[in-house]
Amino acid sequence: MTRNIVVIGGSRGAFAVLRDLVAALPADLDAAVFIVLHVGKHQSQLPSLLARWGKLPASYPRHGETWHAGHIYVAPPDYHMLVTAKEIELSHGAQENHSRPAIDPLFRSAAVAFGPRVIGVILSGDLDDGAAGLAFVRAFGGRTLIQHPCNAEASSMPRAAMEAAGADAVAEPREIGEAIAGLLHAGGGQHQWEKDMDALRTEAATAGSPEGGVEDLDRIAMRAAITCPECGGAMWQLRDTHPLRFRCHTGHAFSGMTLAAAEDKAAEHALFAAMRTQKESLALARIRASQAKADGDHDAYQFEQSRIRQTERLLKILHDAICG
Repeated sequence: MTRNIVVIGGSRGAFAVLRDLVAALPADLDAAVFIVLHVGKHQSQLPSLLARWGKLPASYPRHGETWHAGHIYVAPPDYHMLVTAKEIELSHGAQENHSRPAIDPLFRSAAVAFGPRVIGVILSGDLDDGAAGLAFVRAFGGRTLIQHPCNAEASSMPRAAMEAAGADAVAEPREIGEAIAGLLHAGGGQHQWEKDMDALRTEAATAGSPEGGVEDLDRIAMRAAITCPECGGAMWQLRDTHPLRFRCHTGHAFSGMTLAAAEDKAAEHALFAAMRTQKESLALARIRASQAKADGDHDAYQFEQSRIRQTERLLKILHDAICG
């Protein structure tokens, strides 16, 4: 099987790794390379830097552009990049794992379109975007390469990918480019996981389609008693839990780790909002108590003093909950 599709994903700490990676790729590389780096909406000079650091041309692709071997394509800011049999698709669809561009959409699309022809590479990064995508690559017969977590600036992403999909190779930052070239020419087949492949294809199609919705999700997922932290819509838990992931019918997607981080952030926000409300209540109660004392209204003064004591107790509880 000829492997000629390389998909690479990374976040914090991956930028520095890419310099050594592209420098090691040969000028006659018989493969197309697709890179997603978590950059959000921020413009960058990454394609021109990659071209300067290595021997291959690099660019942000246009929607519908035909891809070619021997070229590096970088996901543009604020767009998911997907790859089909002949073209590159750009999507301003819902964020996945709080990211756009996200790694999982690229990896999913490549796995479904090219199967064993794909090499999936996960670099340094926080949380676990890319873990589910790398599991797709593995399930469809592709090869997996992961930066060694011990040598990653942010080890969470490589560790999550390792747990979700395993690795055909683990490499130090300076070895990743050579490892990619080695996997492109390595012999032997990739064992197939015992996966519901129809469910994986449905998940990939649902994620990439604006028409995909409740009926599709009901076939491959279970409704969960959780609301989407992005839009507040209902969430589904995918029945394939390796790795654990969730989707809402508007397209937002989360790994279990990312969703937990979102819930922690929402809980912290709620606690600070409650503390703000109680501090404002305390300030108002003190103003009202002062006014009641000035007016000689003993009952009103005592009532406000009771409110002050109660609010102070609540503030201490909230402070302890936030500060631990």
